[in-house]
Parts: sequence; structure tokens; C-alpha cells
Amino acid sequence: MADDIIARHELQAALGLLPIPGGTVQLRDARSGVTRDVELRPFTLAATQLTCGTWDLVRGPASNVSDAALAPVTDDDGPSPGLDRHPMHPLTWFDAVRWCNAASELAGLTPAYSVTGREVAWDVSSDGIRLPTEAEWEWAARAGTTGPLYGELPDIAWTFLDGVQGPQAVAGKDPNSFGLFDMIGNVWEWCWDYADTARYGDYRSLRGAGWDDRPWSARASVRRGSAPDAVLEDVGFRVARGAVGPPGAMAAQGWSDDADRNRAAITGPRPIGWTPLRR
Repeated sequence: MADDIIARHELQAALGLLPIPGGTVQLRDARSGVTRDVELRPFTLAATQLTCGTWDLVRGPASNVSDAALAPVTDDDGPSPGLDRHPMHPLTWFDAVRWCNAASELAGLTPAYSVTGREVAWDVSSDGIRLPTEAEWEWAARAGTTGPLYGELPDIAWTFLDGVQGPQAVAGKDPNSFGLFDMIGNVWEWCWDYADTARYGDYRSLRGAGWDDRPWSARASVRRGSAPDAVLEDVGFRVARGAVGPPGAMAAQGWSDDADRNRAAITGPRPIGWTPLRR
């Protein structure tokens, strides 16, 4: 019992969750040209991308982390005595979902997700650890700003401009006004939402850009998507927490199951290259 309590406190401290106020964010779908305003409830979001050290608290050392990513972290005071602070990568969307559930169980919380094969359902009333929705992510990234960035790119993000060969220790650049680090650059971050159920089937959304991305990809509004089981070198995630709807609700924080299904309900011939979601 004592070991469980210690592990729980270690995890809570390592996650570094910060309160994010509610508000309204405008989202734009570049393919359709449609914009929509999303009202968000308050929630919490990790100050940094999930690190190798925090991953290990729940899952143990992972075999897919490069030697470079596991190198000792140093700062002005010498080698860090704490957990490895490099972003955990590469990770699939399913890896992220399963880690969130395992972390919730360790923390004594109700897991946010039920997983059956490739089907994942989100209980929006759960206070467990989870992925942010795209609307939550963009609202948090912008932190009250309306431009493509919350600061000068070299000051806030690890990108192609830095000439690094992999992700860097988190919180090495300036945070935004919500206290969040690396919302742009370092590694792309999985979100809960489907990328585009009409065109890309079960692909899930990625936000934020990575260490080798050019400036035009390193903006708060840029979206990327990939298969939920894809292993991509420049992809990690950041955790959120917070109940944002009543039990049984199928919509919350900019996401809607009905909207996903309606977008995928294409009648007639499919455009070339389109693979609508079939559920």
C-alpha cells in the first residue's frame, strides 16, 4: 500500500498538470474551408510533452526509445537527478490511449477510455488521464493569442531552424502565457479526434510540429493525421485531464461522434484516394 501511494504521488508530480481556463476557440478545416467556434469547459493539461521518465513510472523502460533520447539531461546546475526529460517517442495513438488508462489506474482514477480491438470509446464524464481534443489543444497552444504563434519561433520551439537531430529535453524553450512548453515543435502530439473521417478513415489528429519541421508547419493551426497504429519517429503526446460532459454523452470539447459519422457517410462514388471511416 505504501509503495502504491508513493508511486501515485510520483506520477502526479511528474505529469505537471496545469489548469486551463474555459473559453472559445475558432477552428478551421482547410479541406472544406469551414470555420466553427467551439466553447470549451475548463480542463487541465500537462505543462510538457510526456517524457521518457514519466512513461517509465507507469510502463517501465520502453525498447523503442533511441540511445540519444535516453542520454543524461543537463541544465545550469549539472546533471538532472530526476526523471529523463526527453519526450517519449515514437508512440502510436493506441500506445498513448493505453498509457493514459494505465496511468489513471495507478493514480486511482477512473480510466477515460474503453478499448475493444481497434475501437476506442471515451467516457467524457471520467476524470481520468486522457488525450486532449483538437479544440482543447489549439485553445491551450494559442493561450489567448490570435496569430499563428505565441512568440518568436526560435524562442518557443525546436524545429528545423535549430539543426538538431532529435527531440530535445522538454521545457528548453519559452512557455506560452498558460505556462505550457513546446506546444510548437519538438514532437508532434496525438489528439483524441479523427483527422477527417470522410477522407482518411480512422486516422487520428496530430498537432504542434516536430524538431525537423520547417516554419510553415510550425503553427498553432496546422493539422496532420496518421493511422492510430503508425509508428512515427517525430510523434509523442501530452496528457489532459478533466470531466467535460455527463455520463453517456457522445460529444465534448469540440468533438462529436455524430459529426464524425456524418462526415464519413459519403454516398455515390468516392473521390480517388478517399477511404471513409466504416464503423
